[in-house]
Amino acid sequence: MALIKILQYPDPRLKRIAVPVIEFDENLHQTIDDMFETHYAQTSCAALAATQLDLSPAWRITVIDFSDNKNEPLCLINPYIQSYHGEHTELEGCMSVYPGLCYEKVTRAAQIELTAQDRWGKKFEMKAEGFMAKCIQHEVDHLDGKLYLDTLSSIKKQRLIKKIKKAQRIQEMRD
Repeated sequence: MALIKILQYPDPRLKRIAVPVIEFDENLHQTIDDMFETHYAQTSCAALAATQLDLSPAWRITVIDFSDNKNEPLCLINPYIQSYHGEHTELEGCMSVYPGLCYEKVTRAAQIELTAQDRWGKKFEMKAEGFMAKCIQHEVDHLDGKLYLDTLSSIKKQRLIKKIKKAQRIQEMRD
């Protein structure tokens, strides 16, 4: 297994639309394993989407595990949200947008229903609510070429981009 570089905003590859998975072969399984290894190597990481990573192609895959002991892995392949219910607003951050520094309130559905496939290609349906629903919506947005920044008002987005640019300048001074 290997760690994969996490792309950072404003890398244009973060806007890629994920490629649907067709072949469920050893290459796919290795990519999933590498994605989980990368995910578990991060601090405070709930999930990662293939489009956030230095992968080519960037398949329609997300890996999720926000359990305390990192022992509840969930891999969603070709996930599509079928329905949205309710509304919930809370702070959201991203491993690709200066994690630990940049957070903003985002409104998402409180409950969702989705279809996906597992690592062997078996289709399944799933309902999610609370943090899991938020997490899946965030990751599916990544797979569709969107960042949580794209959900913000222009004023909030500009404020956050200003904060990012300041963080970039500080990082450049350290390097």
